[in-house]
Amino acid sequence: MNDISKFFDISPRILELAERCEEKCRPVFERVDEIAAYNEAKVLSSFGRHRISAAHLTGTTGYGYDDLGRDTLDKVFADALDAEDALVRHNFVSGTHALTVALFGVLRTGDTMVAVTGAPYDTLEEVIGIRGEKTGSLKEFGIDYKQVDLTPEGTPDIPAIKEAVKSAKLAHIQRSRGYATRPSLTVEKIGEVIAAIREVSPETIIFVDNCYGEFVEKQEPTAVGADLIVGSLIKNAGGGIAQTGGYIAGRHDLVELCGYRLTSPGIGREAGPSLDQNRSMYLGLFFAPSVTASAVKTAIFASALFDELGFDSTPKFDAPRADIITSIALGTPENLCAFCAGIQSGSPIDAFVTPEPWAMPGYGDPVIMAAGAFTMGASIELSADGPLREPYAVWLQGGLTWGTGKLGVLLAANSIFKDK
Repeated sequence: MNDISKFFDISPRILELAERCEEKCRPVFERVDEIAAYNEAKVLSSFGRHRISAAHLTGTTGYGYDDLGRDTLDKVFADALDAEDALVRHNFVSGTHALTVALFGVLRTGDTMVAVTGAPYDTLEEVIGIRGEKTGSLKEFGIDYKQVDLTPEGTPDIPAIKEAVKSAKLAHIQRSRGYATRPSLTVEKIGEVIAAIREVSPETIIFVDNCYGEFVEKQEPTAVGADLIVGSLIKNAGGGIAQTGGYIAGRHDLVELCGYRLTSPGIGREAGPSLDQNRSMYLGLFFAPSVTASAVKTAIFASALFDELGFDSTPKFDAPRADIITSIALGTPENLCAFCAGIQSGSPIDAFVTPEPWAMPGYGDPVIMAAGAFTMGASIELSADGPLREPYAVWLQGGLTWGTGKLGVLLAANSIFKDK
């Protein structure tokens, strides 16, 4: 590892500690590789089953009728995500957009939505109507919102969930932690929550925000009973290659409703040109399991290293993983900013830039974000961000390759300690 010093000025102390941490992580990495191999086989078999050819990689313009590549991509994604059907489109501008389309697609005036895993991710607050006024929120359309907070241990409160969903049209589960310090939810844990909901309210739609979770495990939440899962293609499922987009996957009838919200009633998914995006979305899905594995290894290594440096990270390096994220409580705004500066310096794009906190749209606190990515905002590429509020935690995610992800983590550690 000392050879790295030829290219990057990293403290010998950090390098020595990193070498020990990497050795400690090797058995955990083997488990990650085994999951990746399974998911690669699942994705590859789907490509073969749907007879993907060069014809599927070309795009359409205008209305986009009879777009073979677009329509077959939906089927390939559905197989890869353990779902009946999927709606995969480049014109989902973010995960939040895909989530919004899905929520407005299946909810109607007078319905109740219950968030059963505590507060949703910050950017959904204005979508729901928890924060902001006259933004076209669900609340303005007469959709009621309830929330079941997590237990003090950060786990779903099953008795409270069973009581809250009895008259609910939709139960919202967030797989990843967002800007919270609670554990992310494994597919097994999501299955337990779903079983509890089905016991008291079998007609309630189970809706999972799957962002950051795709291909981290062998199954997706749809395999344990989720009706809809939603995510972004500039996170795991796009493999670092898709330039934009998102997906909605799950029950066929619900996916169809979401298609009508994406375009218009009566047209739905039948229209919408793929332009030149089909190839990058197919290729991104093909690479997604291996790229996700690199991101998970980066997260595991970061947990091990920063715990050794005296910071509290979650999850721990050897804990089961439900997403690609590691959160590290850095204690001070100075440490948070230094960490992000180190990640930025290890980025392929804009490595010379120093990130600064700013009032990012959709967030209630100033946020600092390091993201020197080939695709703007792509959090499957190594990135780090966090709001300037206690405990001044940073959320680290991504890493297109394990080697470059490790370098970014080393530079983040070095940035904090270089003047100490």
